[in-house]
Amino acid sequence: MKANKLARFAVVGHPNKGKSSIVSTLSHNDDVVISSRSGTTEKAESITVDTANGGYQLIDTPGFQRPVKVLRWLHEQGANASERAKVLEKFVHDSDCQKQFPDEVELLKPIVNGAAILYVVDGSHPYGAEYEAEMEILRWSGQPSMALINPIESVDYVDEWKSALLQYFKSVQVFNPMKADFEKQITLLKTFSHLNSAWSDALQNTIGDLQVQRQQQLEQSIALLSRLVEDLCEHRETQKVLTPSQAEKIKPMLEKQYHHWMRERETQAVRELMAIYGHFQSDVVAQQIDLPPDLFDCGQWFIWGLDKKQLVYAATATGALGGAALDAAVAGSSFMLGALGGGLIGASSAWFGADKLADLSVQGLPVGGYEARLGPIKNRNFPYVVIGRFIHLHAQISQRSHASRDALALDANDFQQRVQNLEKSTQRELHQACERLIKQRPVDNLESILTPLFN
Repeated sequence: MKANKLARFAVVGHPNKGKSSIVSTLSHNDDVVISSRSGTTEKAESITVDTANGGYQLIDTPGFQRPVKVLRWLHEQGANASERAKVLEKFVHDSDCQKQFPDEVELLKPIVNGAAILYVVDGSHPYGAEYEAEMEILRWSGQPSMALINPIESVDYVDEWKSALLQYFKSVQVFNPMKADFEKQITLLKTFSHLNSAWSDALQNTIGDLQVQRQQQLEQSIALLSRLVEDLCEHRETQKVLTPSQAEKIKPMLEKQYHHWMRERETQAVRELMAIYGHFQSDVVAQQIDLPPDLFDCGQWFIWGLDKKQLVYAATATGALGGAALDAAVAGSSFMLGALGGGLIGASSAWFGADKLADLSVQGLPVGGYEARLGPIKNRNFPYVVIGRFIHLHAQISQRSHASRDALALDANDFQQRVQNLEKSTQRELHQACERLIKQRPVDNLESILTPLFN
């Protein structure tokens, strides 16, 4: 792409109005430094977003510090309207101005060099006349411009900001970079494409590229979940021993290894999911984005897996539970992982889950001695729990702004409702797949079966 076709946007405004947050969000880059401390950005820093057929550049700039004095200097040059852009260029290159107004020179330099203007204000604080000097200076440039109202703490003063900004900018948008999901970002980019007709085609191509990339990210996430649930449902720990009694003695060690491996495998999947969506801050992964309640905390499984009614339906859909047992189950009382109500007929209660998720087995070896085996988990709710936890995390990570550095809220999710919303035939396919997973049998079309759950 030719350099003059690359859309360039200088993000400018008063200090602490969210300029760096907007750059981080729109560039999908969580390496951008965000701080509440004034003056964090001292030099103009550009980030280029490259796509297959387009791209754009965002320039993070220092905040205005002495706009009234700068505007006075500009007026002293005695320029008429046709000469104002040249006067602004003179200001940027003037050695005395560079010493006296370093922040303003730094933020105006990319604008003088052809960048469009994204002027950022805080909609949670009242409009003040002191901002008019900044806006007037920007108007002198003659560059295409847009104002973004960032409601940092509230929307209390958004309307009065709109009234003021529309006198200086053709386009005024409310945009919270901390909460802007993918669709909101795309909407803003579409508005950008109208700022400069020379950039319109490139930005439209960029939007198309980003939407294709989004679909690829979804497909990669589904493939990641498919591998994860297969691995967790198949895993077992083994250890060779001399006698069956020795096998019982090493059971605590095997349990520790088993639990550790399972947790680490799920944590690895979360890191990979973060990477798919461009979240690379290691401290965020390690400290702030934790998994839902422990993978082995059965008391929480009813939140992340199937509920009582759905488990019974899954049993009937896979032919594992007859009509009489179904009637008894639905009539039962509260359900967790044990029996349904007073218990299902015969051994059916154990079908849904026993007290122990993974039992120790001891197998004789052809060459002598024994092998202690722990796992895999036999509980029928387990694959649903793994799937539910992953989908819940995906829903948050995929919509997470790159400017957001706070912890994810991992409350109870809507997995049961997602399953309920599936077509009956699709539900049946899911249940049959999970039945095969818990029996360690291959599911050839697992990714296509999981896909509807992400909608």
